[in-house]
Amino acid sequence: MRIEVQEAPFDFAAECGRFAEGRSDMGAIVTFAGVVRGDGMLSAMQIEHYPGMTEKAIAAIAVEAQARWALGDVLVIHRYGLLKPGEKIMMVATAAPHRKDAFEAAEYLMDYLKSRAPFWKKEQGAGGEGWVAAKDEDEDALQRW
Repeated sequence: MRIEVQEAPFDFAAECGRFAEGRSDMGAIVTFAGVVRGDGMLSAMQIEHYPGMTEKAIAAIAVEAQARWALGDVLVIHRYGLLKPGEKIMMVATAAPHRKDAFEAAEYLMDYLKSRAPFWKKEQGAGGEGWVAAKDEDEDALQRW
């Protein structure tokens, strides 16, 4: 398991390659990248976190995923700082002997990262700036787990 919370951009293709390398014991690898949407209204997103606490919270979510599904490995990278539209915010990768476990665990991690990981997001745009509030649909997504 690897958890990274970093300000610097990451190379999604390189991270996927490293994660998949030598995985002859795993039949499925699922990856996901979250990207700052460029809807024309948003010029940037500021993401803040508490160092140490954030990594610990993400690790706890990953450990729970490993307990629920037959996973060989988990990778979570999440950025903080000022991000522009088109930049990658985060990635999740799961490896499992079978695809169902890899897909479900990846979705679980993404749902929990979206709603429970201690990050705070402030959107900046033509209309000013404001903190992003929790969305009911994100909370609803947690109900299936």
